[in-house]
Amino acid sequence: MISSATPAPTIVDRLSAPHHGPVPFSVEFFPPKDAEAEARLWRAVRTFERLGPAFVSMTYGAGGSTRDRTVRITGELAAQTTLLPVAHLTAVNHSVDELRALVGAYADQGITNLLALRGDPPGNPLGEWIKHPDGVEYAEDLVRLIRELGDFHVGVASFPEGHHRAPDLEHDTRALVNKLRAGAEYSITQMFFDVEHYLRLRDRLVAADPEQGAKPLIPGLMPITSLATVRRMAELSGSVIPDDVQQRFAVAAGDGPQENREAVRAVGIDFATEMAQRLVAEGVPCLHFCSLNFAKATSEVLERLGVDVRSAMPAATATPAS
Repeated sequence: MISSATPAPTIVDRLSAPHHGPVPFSVEFFPPKDAEAEARLWRAVRTFERLGPAFVSMTYGAGGSTRDRTVRITGELAAQTTLLPVAHLTAVNHSVDELRALVGAYADQGITNLLALRGDPPGNPLGEWIKHPDGVEYAEDLVRLIRELGDFHVGVASFPEGHHRAPDLEHDTRALVNKLRAGAEYSITQMFFDVEHYLRLRDRLVAADPEQGAKPLIPGLMPITSLATVRRMAELSGSVIPDDVQQRFAVAAGDGPQENREAVRAVGIDFATEMAQRLVAEGVPCLHFCSLNFAKATSEVLERLGVDVRSAMPAATATPAS
């Protein structure tokens, strides 16, 4: 049994705590690859810290490619900031013993909130998923393993359009229900571009299991600042950018050899704000922003939602306009 001396608050508790703006918000970071990128990450961290997110999450490289850096920086977030970190943990290329050791490494740093993911194959996220011979097969198995190791609080991923490996939406919904029944307390969706996909997932989940459907279903959003980047991210995740949304951004990008980043960014902030406003009106428990380790774009969306970001922005002036 792994234990932490000072268990952190849970994500569910944080979602019900007082917050700025119409609903709580959270932020996703990814492990930086070098010292310059790490400095940029920490500028964003300090800006978001002043804005008071319910929690922040740190992604995890497939096959352990960023494992040590992920564990170190997530621990530093816990020790050196007032933020509540959630550590991603994937089953890719890890034995059960390695997974136990990773959970223990997080516990040693006081991190008790984990996001349990099956993960994508390294090199080709849409390629064949191969179980480690001594590992676990599904995310629900990883949830059970974490819960058996101690007083940990676990979230999972959900997919508004259905996971690209699921044969249909019914199968995908059943997989999410199984992860929640295994002990997950909430889910965070993959990035999506049509609010209806989120709402229909919520409907399917409640219809399949009202008890599990009552758990927080947190929508994942990303303010688009580059059309090329978001197209690549959508391709790698198996999600679809609707034709009307693609057209809206294509007009902003223009016909030149380089996209008009300033115009794309302006449309991206508008579009993210429109989605967020609709989601808030539909009663979501939280808005989860993929930040790409920048604070400015997300801060602009939050400001439009009624969050006072002015006091937090001086630190963001040192970052590029993303």
